[in-house]
Amino acid sequence: MIGIDGCLKRIMDIPGARSVTLVDGASGLAIAAAGRHDVVDQHEDAAAATDVVRSVLTSPAMATGRRGDDITEIIVCGTGGYHLLNLIDGDFDGRLFVHVLFDGDTGNLAMARYQLRIILAEFSKDDHGQ
Repeated sequence: MIGIDGCLKRIMDIPGARSVTLVDGASGLAIAAAGRHDVVDQHEDAAAATDVVRSVLTSPAMATGRRGDDITEIIVCGTGGYHLLNLIDGDFDGRLFVHVLFDGDTGNLAMARYQLRIILAEFSKDDHGQ
């Protein structure tokens, strides 16, 4: 079992990870963060990432059309890297998600997605303590 700190540390150990923010999607507030938040701080990151998640989740164009087929991951690719926004399953008051920024030169999108899913699955089974 891993707590919040262990979860963030393991995410930052994924090759190419530059920053990670654990966000309360209900409030848009950062719960915890690790790594380098050069452009914006963790609180601005959380608020902006929440806007992206809410936009995708409420967009009719993003509806999958099948009952029970929810959006669990959002990928945004840029010229210098990519952002993974993963919604965390579990029994939470609000919907938690992580926003991870990866470097495009040192990261591998497929491996990052795979490793992130494993870490978050273990975290969501935990008691969420630190």
